[in-house]
Amino acid sequence: MKKQFGGKATAELINRYSRSSNWRDGKFMNLEETNMNISFQNMPKLFYKQFCDTKGREPKNPIPVIPFDKEAFLAPSETAKIIWYGHSVVLIRIAGKTILIDPMLGPDAAPVAPFKIKRFSRNTLDLIDDFPPIDLVLLTHDHYDHLDLASMEKLIPKTTQFFVALGCARHLIKWGVNASKIREFDWWDNTSFEEIEITFTPSRHFSGRGLKDRAKSLWGGWVFRTANENLYFSGDGGYGKHFKEVGERLGPFDFGWIECGQYNENWHLIHMYPEEAVQAAIDARVAKAMAVHWGGFSLAQHNWTDPIKRFVTKAAETQLPIITPRIGAPIDYEMDYNEPWWEE
Repeated sequence: MKKQFGGKATAELINRYSRSSNWRDGKFMNLEETNMNISFQNMPKLFYKQFCDTKGREPKNPIPVIPFDKEAFLAPSETAKIIWYGHSVVLIRIAGKTILIDPMLGPDAAPVAPFKIKRFSRNTLDLIDDFPPIDLVLLTHDHYDHLDLASMEKLIPKTTQFFVALGCARHLIKWGVNASKIREFDWWDNTSFEEIEITFTPSRHFSGRGLKDRAKSLWGGWVFRTANENLYFSGDGGYGKHFKEVGERLGPFDFGWIECGQYNENWHLIHMYPEEAVQAAIDARVAKAMAVHWGGFSLAQHNWTDPIKRFVTKAAETQLPIITPRIGAPIDYEMDYNEPWWEE
C-alpha cells in the first residue's frame, strides 16, 4: 500500500521546489485564488451522494475499447494520430514519435481509499502490452486518476523518457525509473524532443497523493508544436485567465484536448463545467476540440454522460468544431468523428 503513495517530498526536494516562482508559503500556488468550497457541515451529505447515491453515474454495461492496431498506428502520417482511452489517457503518434499522456490505465482510481472507483472499461492494463515502445510519457500532475502504480510498472520497461510536472519525478524514481530518464517542467518551460517543441503550461488545480504532500508538486497542461501542427492538452483544472494567455503565447492551435468532467459546485474552481470547457477552448484559440476527463471513472456526482452532452450542446451554440471519438478509436483530428456512441 505504501508504494502507491510514491516518493516523499523531502527537505532537499522542498528546497529545490521553492526556487520556482510558483512556490509560495511552503507549496505550489495557482495563478488565481483557488479553493474547494466544502464546509464541515456539508461533509455527511457530500459523502452520501458521492458513495451511495450512484444512479446514472456509471454506464449500465462496461464501455468497449476498440482493439489496438499497432501496424496502422505506426504507419507514416502527415498529421498526428490520436487514440483516447477514456478519462485523460491519450496515445499520440506525431513526427515519428509515440507519446503517451497521463497513462492511468488501471482498474481503480482510488487504490488507497476504502471505496473503489472502478473504471468503466475492462482489462485496460492489457493494452500496454500491445503498445509499441513509448518514446515519451508525459504527466500533467500526480493524482491517482492520472498516475497509477499498476500502469507505470508495465510502462517503465518500454518507455525511453518521461516529461513530468515539477515535483512528480520523485514518484517515478521511487517506482524504479532512472532519474536520468526524467525531466521536470515548471510552467512555461519548453524543450525540443526531436522535431517536436514541447511546452508545459499553467492550469488551475492542485496535486498530492497523501495527507502530507498536497500541492508539493505542480500541475499543468502540454503543448506540442511541429513544423506542420500545433496541439494543446489542457490538463485538469478550473476555468481561468490562463487559457487566454496560453492562446496568446503559444496559439493558435489546430486541435485541443480540453478537461470536461468530474465537476461539482463544491470544487468548481478546480474542475470546469462543460460550458466553461468550450469557452476555454475558444479562449486558447483552439480550432477543433475534444472533451477528455470523462468516460473513464465516476469521480463526481453527475450522470456519466452529462459532461459530453453539455459539451456538445455548448459547442454547437458557439460553433466550435469538435470530435467525439469512441474509446480506443484511432483518429485523424482533421476528420469528423461525431457519433453519439454514449447513447447506445
